[in-house]
Amino acid sequence: MRACAAAAVRIGETRDMVELQSGRATVLVSPMSGGRVASIEVGGDELLVTGAPGDDPMQWGSYPMVPFAGRIRDGRFVWDDRTIQLPVNLPPHAIHGSGFTSRWDVVDQGRDHAELQCRLDWPLGGLAHQHLQLTPQALVCVLTVRADAEPMPVTLGWHPWFRKPLAAELAFARMYAKDDAGIPTGELVAPRPQPWDDCFVEPLGPLVLQISPHVTVTVSSDCDHWVVYTEPEHATCVEPQSGPPDAVNLGTATVLQPGEILQRTMTIAWTT
Repeated sequence: MRACAAAAVRIGETRDMVELQSGRATVLVSPMSGGRVASIEVGGDELLVTGAPGDDPMQWGSYPMVPFAGRIRDGRFVWDDRTIQLPVNLPPHAIHGSGFTSRWDVVDQGRDHAELQCRLDWPLGGLAHQHLQLTPQALVCVLTVRADAEPMPVTLGWHPWFRKPLAAELAFARMYAKDDAGIPTGELVAPRPQPWDDCFVEPLGPLVLQISPHVTVTVSSDCDHWVVYTEPEHATCVEPQSGPPDAVNLGTATVLQPGEILQRTMTIAWTT
């Protein structure tokens, strides 16, 4: 098992990798690569699809999605009588916000916890903050967004890339219908069969992945939307979000006034 030494950090310090340890669990966090959880290793079993800083930032680890989660149609929305054009990073749409490609500053770190923050790189400003707490049985991730001088619409969430499970229990009451561009229309319908790249509401039970013969993972959150992506052969993504993709154009994003915050929690728990 890799050694982990608690260390005091200076405000604003950025590190290539932060290591957390508790019991038989070791977590690596990459502030330079979007503040993402780069690895979760439990008793020698890796839970995530791992990568390196030069790899496609959409395709590995578990990263925060701020200040919007999922796609925004054509990377464009109207806010306060002006058109906001975002970088189109999944043509023809914008996807997953700016946090997952930003450099995050480490503002606190101990043996089993870390806090990171970054400015939001989009026209409406704001600040994002993460608190990561590791226990022998779980990683608890708290993500907070604070508005600056002007109101802004926010959807936040996480995008964990889990190794393809041996089995999974993923059941929901309803899902969003999508149009030909792959964007939710706002209509809720009965779930269709897998494979999925869809947004769901109302889980019918715990969301469970059998990652290996030795480790079973349960993902939980106070978010009320879940994007589940089962199409890849090597991975399954179970993504809690505070709203659906394109929430700002659907009129369902949370509107923060200056100084207000939106905060949500995701817990990745395991049994061995």
